[in-house]
Amino acid sequence: MTTVSVVRIYIKEGDKHDGHNLMEEIFRMLHDQYKVHGVTAFRGVAGFGSKGVMHADDILRLNVHLPLVLEFFDKPETVDAVLPHLRELVPPGHILRWEADCG
Repeated sequence: MTTVSVVRIYIKEGDKHDGHNLMEEIFRMLHDQYKVHGVTAFRGVAGFGSKGVMHADDILRLNVHLPLVLEFFDKPETVDAVLPHLRELVPPGHILRWEADCG
């Protein structure tokens, strides 16, 4: 059994960083720079954040503020290297990390 670090990132679909889609920027960084084993994006159908504003899927209008949860796991040392760069892109309190057994 191997110990891995699991990271979960909470953002919204329409979030941007320097004019680029934040999810795509995070995926690109994790893939190209850090070679993490894989990342999964989960799209929420509804949610609200610290401001209490409800965002929900509505077929009558395009909603680009739905919640996204990005999740990946890798060796703890890889996650240690990635986290400072993720924290530059993602607001404080939107990244969770925990250790898990894999295998």
